[in-house]
Amino acid sequence: MALKVIGAGLGRTGTVSLKLALEQLGIGRCYHMIEVFAHPEHAQLWVRAARGEPDWDTLFAGYGATTDYPACLFWRQLADRNPSAKVILSVRDPNEWFESTQATIFSAQNAVPGADSPVAGMMRMLHDTYQNLHDRSSMIASFERHNQAVIDGLPSQRLLVYRVEQGWEPLCRFLGFPIPVEPFPRANTRADFQAMLAATRGADGMVDTERRRQVIAERLGPLRSAP
Repeated sequence: MALKVIGAGLGRTGTVSLKLALEQLGIGRCYHMIEVFAHPEHAQLWVRAARGEPDWDTLFAGYGATTDYPACLFWRQLADRNPSAKVILSVRDPNEWFESTQATIFSAQNAVPGADSPVAGMMRMLHDTYQNLHDRSSMIASFERHNQAVIDGLPSQRLLVYRVEQGWEPLCRFLGFPIPVEPFPRANTRADFQAMLAATRGADGMVDTERRRQVIAERLGPLRSAP
């Protein structure tokens, strides 16, 4: 199944809301980082992709779109492989983006002790700023460098630079869909994410890896579209 839409925006730019919006429009199932947590065996496939040995057919079997990590880091390869797919670069204010990452995906509370997490290992392999996650200037520079590379690397007619607060109108115009009557989805806010993190900590305050898997399944599982 060829991808119809490729999400090039980094995490914490409204990627869950965009995932839900694309699925609501009928693009098909959308591959998001949620899928890696649901299928830990995919982490090694992403590492292999970073080494130049991708198995896109296995990773995207049954999917029509992507958003978020890790696929956003492979936007160029995916755009080349799916020449008819349109690309959406979800963005937000760089300082707001940095603050959001520090409170959620790159927070100390989100870290899992030890090196036994396939997802953590995957991100260390893929993300070029993983060693500087808490340095504002380094992170913002990486964010802006990524966004500019996408803008410079694609023809304007194939790319939508998009903020989720813009809602349905620019998204539907770009993709050629009528605007739904339902409100634009809003999910995985900072408060949502922090509540999930709080639920993964054990009595000692440390992250419980098995509990994390359970909580992700409970809280994020409903966001995964049915096959």
